[in-house]
Amino acid sequence: MPAASQVTREQMRARLVRYGELVPCRTAFIDTRTPGSESKENFTIIGPGVAENPDQHVHIREPHGFNIGAARQPPGCINSQHSHETAEVFWIHSGRWRFMTGEHGEDGEVVLERGDTISIPIHVFRGFENVGSGEGFMFAALGGDDPGRVTWAPYVFDDARKYGLVLLESGRLIDTEAGEAVPDDEPVMPATSAEQVAELTRLDSAALESCVARYNDANGAADSALAQTASGGRVREEPIIGQANLQEGVPQAPLAWEHGFHLRRLEFGPGARLPAHSRGEEEVWTVHEGRLRITWGHESLDLAPGDVLTIPIELERTIENPGADPAEAFVVRGGDSPAAPRWT
Repeated sequence: MPAASQVTREQMRARLVRYGELVPCRTAFIDTRTPGSESKENFTIIGPGVAENPDQHVHIREPHGFNIGAARQPPGCINSQHSHETAEVFWIHSGRWRFMTGEHGEDGEVVLERGDTISIPIHVFRGFENVGSGEGFMFAALGGDDPGRVTWAPYVFDDARKYGLVLLESGRLIDTEAGEAVPDDEPVMPATSAEQVAELTRLDSAALESCVARYNDANGAADSALAQTASGGRVREEPIIGQANLQEGVPQAPLAWEHGFHLRRLEFGPGARLPAHSRGEEEVWTVHEGRLRITWGHESLDLAPGDVLTIPIELERTIENPGADPAEAFVVRGGDSPAAPRWT
């Protein structure tokens, strides 16, 4: 267990990625020049992610058992249809987003608003579009330290070739318009075949809606073990992904199947404070609104909306809302069955 007094402010600051410090990649994937998709920004915050550009900036490389990323898109910008090998979860930080399933997005769709969460099963073609009136931003979690490769719908390869992009079997993206040559000793990734497409799961709109946890349909756990320890104001803990946990006093989340991580939303009333405690699993905080302060030993950091902080395992910390307005955060913790916090 790291003693709180031994973790310096500089060490903790290296585990904090502020929203304004996020480094986007605008050429992360094969569809980066396809009209309608050319304006999207991808962020790899924790872990390697699934980007096909080796120049993608990774903010925190330490393995967590899951990856944290993000996407930012202007109105009308589309992320092309693709599937994943591990769990993919999005929670909406801002904007209005449409998610579509099927090879061409024809199978089903749902629209998510600010604060909504969606967990799309593996081996399903999915895409998403910012259908709001302003810029949209959403966080993402991918399962595993290595989330595997993206499988693109066949049309994505056809469109990419028109704009000089070629994907190799190794996962590397070659930009021929930038003067890069397709190497003779590395095979080109063939377009996804009709047989491969037929093997994927298809979800209609009703099935896709069952993968959504709505912000306004809270399945709250106000009497959780964590919430009961709060002082100075009310703390409310809402399960979004994960099984019921009797040790924590948390009921089953609406998205209860195994992901390799779980997701909670915590609300802090003005002045609310969680006393000193530690945890035995990875814990990543993404601030949704308001401001939060984490204190360890004699040091502290304040977090603002869009900031991401990963807290060392077993570090004793207190977390509070120092402001006069409510604060909220989405918290990703490692494992499907986490242990209760350890109180000092």
